[in-house]
Amino acid sequence: MCARFSLAFAALLFSSVFSIAAPREAGPVILIQNATILTVTHGTLEHGSILIKDGKIAEVGPAIKAPKDAKVIDAAGQFVMPGIIDCHSHIAVEGGINEGSISVSSIANIAEVLDSDDINIYRDLAGGVTTANILHGSANAIGGQTIVIKLRWGQPASKLPFEGALPGIKFALGENPKRSNFSLPGQPKRYPSTRMGVEETIRGAFTEGRDYKNSWDTYNKRVAAGEKNLIPPRRDLRLEPLVEVLEGKRYVHSHCYREDEILMLLRVAKEFGFKVRTFQHVLEGYKVADELAAAGVGASTFSDWWAYKVEAYEAIPYNAAVMTRRGVVVSINSDDAEEATHLNQEAAKTIKYGGLTHDEALKLVTLNAAIQLGIDKRVGSIDVGKDADLVIYNHDPLSAYAVAQKTIVDGRVLFDRDKDIAERAALEKEKKDLLEKQKKAAEKKPDEKKPDEKKPETKKPDDKPKPPSDAARRDGGEEMVDSLAGGAQ
Repeated sequence: MCARFSLAFAALLFSSVFSIAAPREAGPVILIQNATILTVTHGTLEHGSILIKDGKIAEVGPAIKAPKDAKVIDAAGQFVMPGIIDCHSHIAVEGGINEGSISVSSIANIAEVLDSDDINIYRDLAGGVTTANILHGSANAIGGQTIVIKLRWGQPASKLPFEGALPGIKFALGENPKRSNFSLPGQPKRYPSTRMGVEETIRGAFTEGRDYKNSWDTYNKRVAAGEKNLIPPRRDLRLEPLVEVLEGKRYVHSHCYREDEILMLLRVAKEFGFKVRTFQHVLEGYKVADELAAAGVGASTFSDWWAYKVEAYEAIPYNAAVMTRRGVVVSINSDDAEEATHLNQEAAKTIKYGGLTHDEALKLVTLNAAIQLGIDKRVGSIDVGKDADLVIYNHDPLSAYAVAQKTIVDGRVLFDRDKDIAERAALEKEKKDLLEKQKKAAEKKPDEKKPDEKKPETKKPDDKPKPPSDAARRDGGEEMVDSLAGGAQ
């Protein structure tokens, strides 16, 4: 793009939600002691300690001396693992996730409607989730722009985005985009309505995007060569995200189910020279695992959801394990606010269905998801220098009895189960006290008066005004008026 456009666009980004890279206040010094530490990358450390400083993991070892200013968390008998990363989420969004009125809605941006007050942020923290990939819906062949966030509960929306994480864009294949072409009475139906139309929509959009990129490249070369008074190409906000895809500056996350549509998008991506970052759901991925591995594409799938729609009938619970064995980077996602609260247990199912190891199963909701989102240098494992995004469980996280006790984001405890239970009890007591007060007020007798209250004066029957005299009737005038007024002066 031209220098003027680049500067203007940079200024726009700096002033938008992506400008949240301003340094945060340093977090407290925390020492977690006596825990079973599941590092994911370096095995398991029994009776270990983790020192947290300035929101980062400063030290991991068997015995760490507590600094004077450290808050010590005794995690004896408990397990610590990296914060869970959900690669497919729709929480923290205000006003809907689908801009389905057109088949290519790349101009729409989830980052512009983040809702930091969504209670699902807190609920997912209670399930151990610390990072989430917030996606546009699947109504469009090419949908809206996506963003990776940290679940910084209590912070404004501008503080949610994960600093430095590349933005994405949502694609959708199969039934969703072709069945979303409904229209209001009197309005034409939206294209496409077939699978071949979905493919053509994507190919057509990237044909335009490639031409748009070439026009800007040509213009910039001429400017660099010293030509004057050139008219720049007209900006197209719909195509700019696609140019970023072609330049490797924006990730493609594509909704899909069937093997044929997976192979179709791989062919289109190869034709235009871009890479699909992840296939989402990818329930028939086990059929084309070798092709996925060869293309270097990640697969973010469910553990055992199937038979809820026609495209999912050939899903199997061994899908994640089969793709993992074939060399695909696989993650388990939620696509649902409630499902996200127990992603650790969803990952555990792959041990039963497919025989993955303990560490392989943990990676499905930690390191692998981080790799898919390009943030693995910051999160996904317990390593010195990485962000202190951690979860403390009362049992092995892959146990059905595991319950998150504390969830730490950027070195701050944002969920504490003991504190949560105490606050719930206090809230219930407050409600009970208010109801009791209201009940007593309702039972108060109607004629019960306060000591300083005075009864209103009432007129006696004798105080009624007397009828006018005969003289007043004859003479009229003021005497009659005064008499009718009850003698009032």
